[in-house]
Amino acid sequence: MLDKNIIHYAALTDIADGIRSREISPVALTQTMLGRIESVDGPLNSYISVTAEEALAQARKAEAEIASGRYRGKLHGMPIAIKDLFYTAGTPSTFGSGAYKNYLANHTATVVQKLEAAGAVILGRLHLHEGAYGEHHADFGADPAHPWVKGYWPGGSSSGSGVATAAGLCFGSLGSDTGGSIRFPSATNGLTGLKPTWGRVSRSGVFTLADSLDTVGPMCRSAADVAAMFDVIAGFDPNDSTSLTAPVPDYSGALAGALGARGLKIGVDWRYVGEDCDPEIVAAMQAALEVLESLGAQVVPIVMPDTEAAGRLQPIMMETECANFHHDLYKADPSGFGKRLSAAIERGMSYDPVKVSQAYIERDKFKGALAQTFETVDMIISPIMTKVGVTYDDLETLLDDLGPVLRFSAPFNMSGSPALTFPVGMAKAGLPIGVQLIGAHISEATLLKAVHAYQQASDWHLKRPSL
Repeated sequence: MLDKNIIHYAALTDIADGIRSREISPVALTQTMLGRIESVDGPLNSYISVTAEEALAQARKAEAEIASGRYRGKLHGMPIAIKDLFYTAGTPSTFGSGAYKNYLANHTATVVQKLEAAGAVILGRLHLHEGAYGEHHADFGADPAHPWVKGYWPGGSSSGSGVATAAGLCFGSLGSDTGGSIRFPSATNGLTGLKPTWGRVSRSGVFTLADSLDTVGPMCRSAADVAAMFDVIAGFDPNDSTSLTAPVPDYSGALAGALGARGLKIGVDWRYVGEDCDPEIVAAMQAALEVLESLGAQVVPIVMPDTEAAGRLQPIMMETECANFHHDLYKADPSGFGKRLSAAIERGMSYDPVKVSQAYIERDKFKGALAQTFETVDMIISPIMTKVGVTYDDLETLLDDLGPVLRFSAPFNMSGSPALTFPVGMAKAGLPIGVQLIGAHISEATLLKAVHAYQQASDWHLKRPSL
């Protein structure tokens, strides 16, 4: 039985059961969530805009359909939110940038169309680093606050997605990941977040940071919740020529029949983790592996392919492609762009072509080497960052040198690999600790099974901030 006093912290899948059985009214639930946003989000600033009227209209439609026997699935009547880089016809899509804050698209992103077709209730649009890159733009108020410990960076660029989902201001959210932007906020906010295989989710109608690296994925409170959202958004889109045609399995259905982690081979390279990784992260990752072993998984020592070049060169690719996207508007009027995004565009326009070509060559080499590794293991476990948490006071210095920040994340954008982040502990500072499982292309179902098994035997994903 759901506790209505803390229903905002309930699992998406539990809410879905209540909606399907008509024990929960989508309209009343949406009103509750809108009220919580109004009362809690002021100091958190996770939302750039709340679309209350549209959300209530979607909830009323869902409630009427369910009452008439037309249940569409687990997202029907479900209050969720989206990072503010997805086009929605008639609603401003700001990209978190002063340069785009009045942008009105004439069409809606395919992923948003899929969510709407599934009957989801979209509460609003979430804060992000400007252009999905380096810092929040002053035009959208204060930096989003960490819901667990004041003063800490809540991750980015999908900062609002991380804060709102962790703080009980939606039951799941959409983020994007080019160098770690789903995984950073998922890790530090105690969420389960999926960066899918490149091309697995359509990017039609999504603002671009780096076209050959960008991915779109769900951020939720558990693997089961992620699977419910991924069931809806994954799949081929004729409007996105880079989207994959591979059949989409029933991700949620696969979890129902999972028998622990039996038979899974999980690779780990402690030298890759490194001596400079925070001891609390290392201890939490070791403990998580012990749980997975007890569930039948086999932990296999591996030697990681060299990630140094891929990680070092990813910012060159990212910034070159970023400059390509923004070039015309930036040249016409750079005044709306913030300091860090402007600097990235300038660098992107000035890189030595030889250095740029080297980045693309190294990407292909790393992709091939990593594919060979997955011939011996089903997945690889890795930290997300070397530190448990970063304060906003330290963030400026951190972002001045992206290489170390992106060490565990960017290589897997280069390879296009799926990576699933999940919580495995709590640090002394009061912050969640997250790690990631990385898999071969199109192996999201296997990653979800592993984390779902782990979450049946642990409770880190059930921890909530006191708000």
